[in-house]
Order: sequence, then structure tokens, then C-alpha cells
Amino acid sequence: MKQLLPGIWQWSWFSEEKQMNFNGLFMFVGEHRVLVDPPPMGSEDKLQIRKSGQLDYILLTNRDHERETAVCQAEFGCQIMVPEADAPHMTIKANKTYKDGELLPGGIWAIHLKDQKSPGESALFLQQGKGILILGDALIGKPPGSLTMLPDEKYADPTKAREGLKRLLKYNFETILAGDGASILTGAKQVLERTLLV
Repeated sequence: MKQLLPGIWQWSWFSEEKQMNFNGLFMFVGEHRVLVDPPPMGSEDKLQIRKSGQLDYILLTNRDHERETAVCQAEFGCQIMVPEADAPHMTIKANKTYKDGELLPGGIWAIHLKDQKSPGESALFLQQGKGILILGDALIGKPPGSLTMLPDEKYADPTKAREGLKRLLKYNFETILAGDGASILTGAKQVLERTLLV
């Protein structure tokens, strides 16, 4: 687990199939300790979380990022929050659901993204530092330093999916923490503009 920003750590699990890292986040936000989209984690990662005190929530950005959520909930005894539109499509039972524009624990804002791979695909926004955007499957950090959409066949309509992502440009942020691939710690908004405005 490596620290990316004050109060934010990331750990990764390499997917042989996708040939990239699946990333999870461990965050101290406000008075809460939160995991986002947790992939498999090693014993040292689990120990670091345990040492930090009670874990409060696991936040998922979409139905396909259940990953190790059930294992983590059993291990840490925390609550699970998922996008309302994706909850019926998941194998886990969430304690709470969230919708667009909702303020989540620790001051995290939920941003629902229309016409994506799953009906509930959401980004998370933190007004910390110069702004942090957390993405699930909305965009992939591959190759490092760039952002790409998923393959066209993942969407009902790729053009609508691209349009749906443009609402992210309304937010001010310096950093994008990617659920898949490499995160972009500085200059991320400019990278997003180049990706979506071509």
C-alpha cells in the first residue's frame, strides 16, 4: 500500500487478463476511514488498515467493482455503500445506496454518469487540496499518464457514453485516482479535456 496524497493510500492487484492494475483506495476523510473498490489485498495491507482504527465504509463506484468487498466487510466489520441504480445487479447486499449529488461520509460527493457500462456508474469527488476525482470504470488510466474509455462494445452507445462523461469537466480537480490502470496525480483535468474534447 503506498501513500498517494495526504490521507489517501492505494494498493493494486495486477489483472493478467486485462494486463493492468486494479486499484483500491484506503482514505482518511473527515472523521471516517473508507475503502473504495477494493481488489484483493495482501496481509500487510490488511494490517495497515487494522492499525489505523475502525474502518467505517466501503464505497463502490459500480456493480462490476464488487471485487473483494464481501471479504473486506467480513474482515473489518464495516458498512457498504453502492450506487442505487446498480444495487439490484450486485451479489452483495449493501447497507446503503447513494444517488447523484449526494454527500457521502467524509465529504465525498457522488457524481452519477449516464450511458456508461453499468446504469449506476459513478465518480466520487473530494474538494481536498486542488480537487480529487475518483473513477471506477468511467475511464481507464492506460497507458500511464493518459485516460481511455472502455472498448466500444462495453456500451449501448459509445457516443452517448462520451457525452455522459463530459459533466466531469464541470469540476475543478488536479488529480484523478483510477480504479483500473495508472492514476494521474497532477494535471489530470487537462488530460481529461484532451480525452473528451477530441
